[in-house]
Amino acid sequence: MRSGASEWAPAQYPETNKGPRGRQDNGRRGFTHCATHDRSDGESAGLHLPLARDGWNPLKTSVLGTGSICIVVAAPDPGAMWKQLERGMCYTRFLELRLDWLAGDREISRFLSLLAAKKPKATFIATCRRIEGGGKYRGSIAKQLLHLADAVRAGCDWYDLEVETVSACPPELLRVLLPEGRQLASAHFFKRMPANLDRVAASLERGRPAAIKVAAQCDSLAESLKLLRFARRRRNTVAMPMGDVALPTRFLALRHRGSFMYAPVEHATAPGQISLDEMTELYRVDKLNRQTQVYGVIGDPVGHSLSPQMQNAGFQARRVNAVYLPFLVHDLKDFVHAIGPLGVRGFSVTIPHKESILKYLDGCDPLADAIGAVNTVVVRGGGKLYGYNTDYVGMLRALESRIPLGNSRVLILGAGGAARAVAFALAQAGASVCVTSRRPERARALAKAAGGQAIAREDLQHEFFDAIVNATPVGMHPHVDQSPLEARELNCRLVFDTIYRPRLTKLLKLASRRGIETVSGVDMFVAQGTAQWEIWTGQRAPVAAMRKAVERALERTEKTGRAAKRGSARATKSRSKL
Repeated sequence: MRSGASEWAPAQYPETNKGPRGRQDNGRRGFTHCATHDRSDGESAGLHLPLARDGWNPLKTSVLGTGSICIVVAAPDPGAMWKQLERGMCYTRFLELRLDWLAGDREISRFLSLLAAKKPKATFIATCRRIEGGGKYRGSIAKQLLHLADAVRAGCDWYDLEVETVSACPPELLRVLLPEGRQLASAHFFKRMPANLDRVAASLERGRPAAIKVAAQCDSLAESLKLLRFARRRRNTVAMPMGDVALPTRFLALRHRGSFMYAPVEHATAPGQISLDEMTELYRVDKLNRQTQVYGVIGDPVGHSLSPQMQNAGFQARRVNAVYLPFLVHDLKDFVHAIGPLGVRGFSVTIPHKESILKYLDGCDPLADAIGAVNTVVVRGGGKLYGYNTDYVGMLRALESRIPLGNSRVLILGAGGAARAVAFALAQAGASVCVTSRRPERARALAKAAGGQAIAREDLQHEFFDAIVNATPVGMHPHVDQSPLEARELNCRLVFDTIYRPRLTKLLKLASRRGIETVSGVDMFVAQGTAQWEIWTGQRAPVAAMRKAVERALERTEKTGRAAKRGSARATKSRSKL
C-alpha cells in the first residue's frame, strides 16, 4: 500500500519500563506516547480519566483535541522524585508517578505522605510495577497493592496494574483494596509482538478494569500499524508500539484528536524513548495536528542524523506546519508500504538505502538517475515516489570555494550512494576522478561511470592528489576513533570528509597533523539539506537558521563527549590509586 490518504487513527498509551537489550545507541533519553482513539463517526470514544481533585482533567481536554503531555516522574529517592514532579508541573498538570523506581517501601511511603500533605492540583497515574512485569519493584503483590491504595488516597486518580498481578488477584480483592481508583490493566511484551492481540485483551478485561493497555516491541512499521489498528477498533483500549523502529508512529499519533504522550523528566523508562526537551523543542509535539505535513529521514542506523534538527528548524523559522522524523529502516519494503498509512509527504535517504531505493521509485530526476543514487524523495499525487539527488549540489558548494576543481586530481574513498554523487559532481566540474574502495569491483564500476580510474588501496602511498574525499561512513559517530586511511596514505593538498558528526573526524585530525588543509562535512550537509527543504516546500530555505541548528547540536554533542572523557579519566585515575 503506497497510495491514498493516511488511514491511521491511533490509540496509544505510555510504556515506562526498562526495555530489551540491543536498541541502537542514539544518545537520546525517553519518550512514550498514548492516544485515545476516534470513532469513524467522529464521536470521541477514547479513554476518559476522572477529574483531578480541582476539577481539571487533561485527558478530557485531550479527548476534545487540544493534546496533552503526561510527564513521567521516576527517581530513587523521595526528594529527587518531588523535584521532578515540580519540574514536570511547569509543563502540564498530568503526570505518571513511577513508585517502583523509588529505592524501597519506606521511600514509597515517604513520597506518598508528601503527596498527600501538599495536595498538588494535577491528575496522577500511580504505577508500582513489579520486576515480573518489567518494572523495578521487588516487594510482594500484597505490598504493591497497598502502595497503590495509598497512592489513590494521596490523590492519584488512576493506577496502572500489570497483567502479572491482575491474574494473581481475585477481582473482588482489588475492588476492596482499591475502591476509588480507576484501574488501567496493562500487558507488556518487551521481546516481540504477541501473536493474538484479542486474546491478550480478553485476559486483561477479566477483572473489568476501566481501561486496558497493550505495549509491545515492534520491529517493523507494519507491526506498529497492526497494534494501532487493534486499539482503534476497541473502546477504552490503548496501545504502545515500543522500540526505535516504532518511534515515528508514536509521534504521528499526536496529529489526531484525542492523543497524548508520556515524557520522562530525567530517566528513560522504556525502549525507544526520547527526552521531554526534544519533544517540545525539536519536534514541537504540542503543535502537531491533522494538518501537519510529515517528512523524515530513512537509514540504518539513523540515530546519529542531525537532519531532524536542521529540517525542523527550517519549518519553525518559516512557520510551516510540518514535522521531520527519524525512521530507522531495516527493510525498505516495510517503510514504502507505510508511506500511505502514515501520510508521509517526502523523505531524505541516507546509508545504506541511497541506491536500493531506486527500485521503489515511480520516477527520478535525470541527474539522480545518471548518478544511480537518490537522497531525496517527494511523495506526489496517488502516492507516486519521485527521486532527486542533492548530495551533488552539497559537494560542489563545499569544495568549489577551496580548490579549482577543473583539471584537479581527486581521490574518492568509497563506491556507495554518496560516493556516486561526489564522483559525478567532480567529473561535471572537470576534475580527474580516482576511486578506491574495499570492494574493488564497485570501485572499477564507479570509476568507469564517472570517466575516471580505480586505484588499489596498496598503491595510494605512491600516488599524489589535489584532494581526497571520504565518502564512506568510517569515522562517523559513534565510531569516532576510526579512519578510512592512515596518515602515510594522505598524499594530497586537501582532505574533505563528508561526515559531519563529529565535525573533526579522525581522518581530518591525521591530515591536520601533516599540515594538510581540511574541510568538514558540515557545509555539504547543510547545502544538501536546504536543497531538500526547498524541493519539498517550494519555498526559499532559511539557510542561516538551519545551519545554526546543526552547529548548536554539534556543539552540544561535542561538549557532552568531552565531559564523558573527563569523567572516564577521573575514574581511571581513582582506580589507579587504589
